[in-house]
Amino acid sequence: MRKVLVTGFEPFGGERVNPSWEVVKQLGDLELSGAQIVVRQLPCVFGKAIDALNTAIDEVLPEMVVCVGQAGGRTDFSIERVAINVDDARIPDNDGNQPVDETIISDGPAAYFSSLPIKTIVNGLRESGIPASVSQTAGTYVCNHVMYGLMHRLAQPACKVVKGGFIHIPYLPEQAAHHPGAPSMSVHTVLNALELTIAIALHTEQDLKIAEGATH
Repeated sequence: MRKVLVTGFEPFGGERVNPSWEVVKQLGDLELSGAQIVVRQLPCVFGKAIDALNTAIDEVLPEMVVCVGQAGGRTDFSIERVAINVDDARIPDNDGNQPVDETIISDGPAAYFSSLPIKTIVNGLRESGIPASVSQTAGTYVCNHVMYGLMHRLAQPACKVVKGGFIHIPYLPEQAAHHPGAPSMSVHTVLNALELTIAIALHTEQDLKIAEGATH
């Protein structure tokens, strides 16, 4: 049976939970759309996160990889379009590292694009009543770091992974309660969105060509 690797992160930035892992861990060992879902938690640490991701890919040998991360302040389920080759950390990671204006892969390209059918996914989620959008930036913290590392791995000729990408999700309600005014999304909604995302990605070969750009 083909396999899909889905990753979430450990808590960071003083939070007690990370919504990405709270959702992703519920997918462990499920069968979805003819694929076995395998989950892994990544450390919120520059360098170590990519190492852990690569180890998981080597162990699982997945057909597709979907990485998920927390984006406090985001209002919806955000499918990332692009990862850029820079670490520029506003806050330290969980090991105290705070790289500024450093490349992720010294000889890598400036950016990599997701190979998930991002617009088809967003369209499918909205039709199911789930707020979703294409995001034009994954930031410059560990989430972007991991997305870039993933897409760099997929770009290697020997890599057997067919598709990969990154998704940002809002705070959980219990987190937003400590950030007055911040939007949130329930575990149930995010889980439904992630399951639908995986199903769409597995069965879509050509992405929709519809406008999902940004004016600013």
